[in-house]
Amino acid sequence: MADLRIGDDLGSPTRMAGLLPRGETPIVPKNSISGRALVAVVAIMTFLSSLTVGAVMLVRSAANEWQSDVSREITIQIRPVEGRDIEADVRVAAEIARAAPGVGGVQVYSKEESSRLLEPWLGAGLAIEDLPVPRIVVVRLSPGATPDLEPLRKALTARIPGSGLDDHRAWIDRMRTMARTTVLGGLTVLTLMLAATILSVTFATRGAMATNRPIVEVLHLIGAKDSFISSQFQRHFLLLGLEGGILGGGAAIVVFALVAFAGDWGRVTAGGEQLSALFGSFQLGIEGYFAIVAEVGFVALVTAMTSRRTVNRTLQNVE
Repeated sequence: MADLRIGDDLGSPTRMAGLLPRGETPIVPKNSISGRALVAVVAIMTFLSSLTVGAVMLVRSAANEWQSDVSREITIQIRPVEGRDIEADVRVAAEIARAAPGVGGVQVYSKEESSRLLEPWLGAGLAIEDLPVPRIVVVRLSPGATPDLEPLRKALTARIPGSGLDDHRAWIDRMRTMARTTVLGGLTVLTLMLAATILSVTFATRGAMATNRPIVEVLHLIGAKDSFISSQFQRHFLLLGLEGGILGGGAAIVVFALVAFAGDWGRVTAGGEQLSALFGSFQLGIEGYFAIVAEVGFVALVTAMTSRRTVNRTLQNVE
């Protein structure tokens, strides 16, 4: 080792490398018990955070698809009225709808099709012929059209008693509220997990400094700058955070890939069709996987910066 005197400036890592003998271990051991525990904690937090991000993106995507589909359709309901021919009323309603501006197509549901819409609530095999089941006419709007529905509603009311027009506005508002609530809940969970990760890194850094306190004091004594010492801890915890983030993020990617595969495989069943209709195809997409990868890098960066800040504050208090 080169001659060393108290007061020498050892703030440069290059100068320190020249002074320390080759094969010298780093300030913070790489494979300590606390380090492995921190990797496990970061991996778990990243895994849960990635699941939260993916779930929020899936729900938001499904909600957007629902809003897009529902906003392009309006529904005409024709209830049976005593003394009137409901079949004639259905034909008149379809003609009125086709004549309205901005309408791209009209689909009339038969009595059997309208009855089947009630099967999820009433069950199959029930004799509902005598029930006053309304007839449904679905009106599809032309792409880009924003028609004024009030004249259509007035025309239907004037010519067909017992008719009603539903533009699904209340349903769309509920879907938007649900999507916003889901996103807000996801952000809250992510914030709590980030806070837990920061606290874990802070305690781990303080523990590492307490364990290696004699080394830190000797470095301080011989003139090492705080920036050099904190950079050693920062690099150590950056690697730990990156390792834990890769483990947690990789596990989350595998989970979403398996869920997507299971969704494609189970779509042929009735339950799979219902889940697909409610929540989409369970395909996270390239944006979702990119978000998980970005989250891994963000967790590693937060881990490193938290460690550096903790070391600097501890060294300032020591001084």
